[in-house]
Amino acid sequence: MKIKQTAAIIAGMLMLAAGPGSAQAQAKEKPVRIGAIADLSGAYSGLAGPGIGVAMEMAVEDFGGTVLGRPIEILTADSLLKVDVSTSRAREWIDQQDVRMLLESSDSASALALQKLTREKKRVSIFTSGTTALINEECSPYGMQWVWNIYALANVTGKALTQGGGKTWYFISADYAFGKALQEETSKVVKQMGGQVVGSVSHPFKATDFASFLLSAQSANSDVIALANAGQDTQNAVRQAREFGLTTGKTKVAPLILFDSDVKGMGLDLAQGLLFTTAFYWDRTPESRTWSERFYERRKLMPTMNQAGAYSATLHYLKAVAAAKTLEADAVMEQMRKLPVNDFFTSNGLVRKDGMMVHDMYLAQVKTPAESKGPWDMLSIRETISGDEAFPKLADSTCPLVKG
Repeated sequence: MKIKQTAAIIAGMLMLAAGPGSAQAQAKEKPVRIGAIADLSGAYSGLAGPGIGVAMEMAVEDFGGTVLGRPIEILTADSLLKVDVSTSRAREWIDQQDVRMLLESSDSASALALQKLTREKKRVSIFTSGTTALINEECSPYGMQWVWNIYALANVTGKALTQGGGKTWYFISADYAFGKALQEETSKVVKQMGGQVVGSVSHPFKATDFASFLLSAQSANSDVIALANAGQDTQNAVRQAREFGLTTGKTKVAPLILFDSDVKGMGLDLAQGLLFTTAFYWDRTPESRTWSERFYERRKLMPTMNQAGAYSATLHYLKAVAAAKTLEADAVMEQMRKLPVNDFFTSNGLVRKDGMMVHDMYLAQVKTPAESKGPWDMLSIRETISGDEAFPKLADSTCPLVKG
């Protein structure tokens, strides 16, 4: 008889001898599975990418590796920035692997579809970023937005630049839902602050040549050229704006969303002076610095706000499961709203009825090469904006959970 067969028989005999309680104990040790869907290989892989899974794994380790007496397992998948890919993988995970929490970090269209799916399946879903619709008309009793949304970006940067003298704005926007929504929200802020939108132009996703768009912006002679795009599109636009000399005169080129990965990709020579809104900077506090250095040991990159937020969201979810003493989504969500969010990412964060995790945001500026003291010393935090000021007011929400 082979050794493996003998071992299997012995194991079976031991289980029978131990009785049904042993079998139940083994069943209880089935992993608690959490799924992460993000752009792992495309245009947004720098801001999300494999670092999302790494941050979530760090949260699991820091929590202790188990919850409710069961090991915790992180599953990751590449969204390819496609809604059908994201939703099919999420459905498979929930139906076949009993995934209890889903985190998405790259794509607003996928986030909206996943929020609908997880509402149907009664599973907790957390989105690090994206469209404000997630906490308004498309809100869910099981959904949360954790790091930033379009409103906060538009609100903080729009006010800062308009108050700083940027009275006329021209938008270069990505020709898809995110870019259009970011332009629309920022335009509202500019007009409320007494500014004026003098023009706009749209560009395709993953554009490489911004010459015609920048020339159109230049001809408008505006105070601000606002970039309502993200990732590689933003980097390419800033690079070419610098080549055209648009960043040296009275006109300010303003990326409405920028990540540490973008600044690193462009370099300080190119990105110096850019003003933008962020939810996290690795060197802001001793706690953020300590965690980020741990992250760097694994990735050889400092974390973006989406990656740091993925850690925070995962850790808070696990704390809520432990407090609820169950994986049932309604009970877990009750605890997620009840417990304050306290970690290196934020202090006294609060999950509202609409699903928004309210926390401080920061107005940041890229340092000059002379100001930088190291390869990752890239930003200065110019201002801290409280969550109540940065994010939409709950009284203005169109979320049925708030109005109902």
